[in-house]
Amino acid sequence: MIIILNKSEINEVVDRLDQMYPNLDKSFLDFTTPFELLIATILSAQCTDVRVNKVTSNMFKFANTPEDFSNMDIKEIESYIKTCGLYKNKAKNIKNASIMLIREFDGKVPNNMKDLTKLPGVGRKTANVVMSNAFGIDAIAVDTHVQRVSNRIGLAASKDVLNTEKDLRKNLPKEKWSKLHHQIIAHGRKICKARNPLCEECDLRDLCEDYKERR
Repeated sequence: MIIILNKSEINEVVDRLDQMYPNLDKSFLDFTTPFELLIATILSAQCTDVRVNKVTSNMFKFANTPEDFSNMDIKEIESYIKTCGLYKNKAKNIKNASIMLIREFDGKVPNNMKDLTKLPGVGRKTANVVMSNAFGIDAIAVDTHVQRVSNRIGLAASKDVLNTEKDLRKNLPKEKWSKLHHQIIAHGRKICKARNPLCEECDLRDLCEDYKERR
């Protein structure tokens, strides 16, 4: 059973992550507007950021506003995003979210959880990414990397993403939520991998609850 670290240990983890990944204070997804980030984040479900950036770098040349996508045929949207996986559902969500933005939000992406999660294809993770990176609002999105790493280390202790988010919001300094989201993702990709974590290379191993349990 994973135990949540005490406050001083959590602060030490935060400080070390800052030393390990000092410049990660922006999204891994490329965007120039809140709407572009919304679309990119919808596409990122079960797809790598590298792939999404490749897709959007082309697609956004031809369509990058709610008006553009609301006027497009779903098949046309599918043709742009086919390599992203789950592309049929994503195409429907992109079109329907665009229509809703025009009808209910004057074509503008909202900056709050309640309104963002009304949009098709937008859950808490996507909403947190948009609020944090597009609007500078303190938020911490829980994707598969954040879920895995934070529970291994002891920043959270939950098997579901909603309660992991609650734990992180409670345990981590609010002003660092957004940056920590990116730092934890980077650590999950580089060191704390899903199947074969590189524990002996990890600068957090002396604090990590999972490492202590498995020794």
